[in-house]
Amino acid sequence: MNKEDHKKLAISLFNKTWDFIDKSDLSEDEIFEMIHHAHASRYHWGIAGTDLNKARGEWQIARVYALQNMGESSLFHAKKYLKMALENNYTAFDKAFGYEGVARAYKVLGDIELYKLNLELGFKASNDIESKDDKDYTIGELNKL
Repeated sequence: MNKEDHKKLAISLFNKTWDFIDKSDLSEDEIFEMIHHAHASRYHWGIAGTDLNKARGEWQIARVYALQNMGESSLFHAKKYLKMALENNYTAFDKAFGYEGVARAYKVLGDIELYKLNLELGFKASNDIESKDDKDYTIGELNKL
């Protein structure tokens, strides 16, 4: 399999994971498929993607685990994404979503203090997002928490 095949799979699996995330009332089988799709997407990004693709794959895995109330797994992947965003000086969009992922994981874990701290940091980072559409989307997602 060449890099282009890996990239196509990564994109397809990432998008399919979003289909599961957006669906309400997942069956047990669909929950497992969602988790597997997220990990498989990240795997393929690891072969054919940029560091940013890999980082966003970590965020998606964190989101999937948070949706299933698996806080420790969510936090593990969310922290990886945030670390990559900060160390590589990614855009404010990715930094804000890094904090969003960590906040979401702490909320699942019931650590309200760290949830609020990371949520606040997410809002602060979102102030520096240049695109109005991206900024509005990010703030909307943070407000959902």
